[in-house]
Order: sequence, then structure tokens, then C-alpha cells
Amino acid sequence: MSSTNKPVLRIDWATHEAASYACLNWHYSKRMPRFKLVKIGAWENDKFIGVVLFGWGATPALVKPYGLKMTQGCELTRIALKEHKSPVSKIMSLAIKFLKKSNPGIRLIVSFADPAQGHHGGIYQATNWIYTGKSVDTINYTDKEGRSWHARNVGFKVSKAKQIMVKKSECIAVKSPGKLRYLMPLDKEMSIKIAPLAKPYPKRVKQAMTGLQPEQRRSDTDPPAPFTSNVIASEQTDKLLISLKKAA
Repeated sequence: MSSTNKPVLRIDWATHEAASYACLNWHYSKRMPRFKLVKIGAWENDKFIGVVLFGWGATPALVKPYGLKMTQGCELTRIALKEHKSPVSKIMSLAIKFLKKSNPGIRLIVSFADPAQGHHGGIYQATNWIYTGKSVDTINYTDKEGRSWHARNVGFKVSKAKQIMVKKSECIAVKSPGKLRYLMPLDKEMSIKIAPLAKPYPKRVKQAMTGLQPEQRRSDTDPPAPFTSNVIASEQTDKLLISLKKAA
């Protein structure tokens, strides 16, 4: 560590186990995405602090509206971090560079901010993503434990093969407002192509923060990083996660 106590930040591959632990413990959703992911970890002074996850998202047509094939784009699906000193914007930017270097065919990243969680996309605005508007309203489901489920994961019979994770009869349907869509182009041509789609950045609606859990009320320039009181990993767990091998 330097004399100014600035942490040494390192970005590298994360294992599935490490990513799952971060999502279950340090992200407000308390859930690991179930589609194919690129899992990138972050370490401060060789201490594991969380992950940035990229994937194809809920639909294979995610980047089709921008003239791209499925393999040319992805969604930033999670930033799951414990207490840390490095700016989230720096962690995210380094993870994107790492993704681009390891996947040179990627041309566009899509991400969403959820107004229902009190988020307006501050982290994306601070790092010059392009805001293109809201997605359509959706129906999500809340189970008996208070967990929120996408409609695709809810059905009449639990089926791992069909990714049905919870029974519809055990949930309450909740209408959710459309999410705020942000785009990050990864080459000059794509930047020019999507520039006309840009809309003014939305502002945070303070009223939306009322009644949310502490990690949800936290400024969404650092959205998934929980309060210190919610960080439950022990030093032994940190050492275990650091020792996990590079993900395949």
C-alpha cells in the first residue's frame, strides 16, 4: 500500500463460487444470475471485494435493435461488492477493459438501472454511458421470503430444465416500472451509430427511496455495495476466495 493509503486494486477472473458468494451476500437481489456469465473479480490489497458480471441477459435479442449479433454484445448484470475504498466507477471501468481485451468481438454493453430500487443510473452517468430511455413495465413475482423473481422463472411446477425456480401459487404478482436503459459502445463505429439514440439523463427521484432497505437506499452511483453492517464475510472467507483458482 502506498504512503497515501491508496489501495492496490486488481482485476482478474473470478470463479463461479466466488461470484455466487458475492451476489448472495453483497448484492441487494441476493441472487446469482442463471444464464451464461463472464465473471470478473476485484481485489483490494489482495483481498477479494466482489465481482462485476456480464452476460447475455434475459433475452438473446438484447443487442439486435442495434444491428448486432448475439455474440457482439452483452449485459452488465451485477456489480456485487463488499465494503471497499476504490471508486465503483474505477472497478467497473477496469472490468470493462478486461472484458474487451478477453473478448475482442464485443462491441456494445447494455445495462439497466431499476427505479423500483431507488436507482437512476448514477454510476453510468458518471462514466458517460448513453441513456436511451425506459423499457416497458413488467410483472415480477415476490415469494414468501420477500425475494423478487422474473416472470420467466415462475411457473406452475418447479423445473430446473426450464429454469422455473419457484411456483406461481407461492408468489404475489407485482407490477414493476420499466428499467432505465444505458449503453456503452466499445468502438468508434458503434459510438457513432448509437449517438442519435441519446436522451437526457434521468434524475434521482427521492420519493422512490422511501421504505427501501439500507443497501437499496444507498446512492446508486455505488448501487450494489452494501453498508458495513451488511458485510458478513470473515477473514477466513476472504482467504478462501482469494485462493480459488482462475475460472475456466
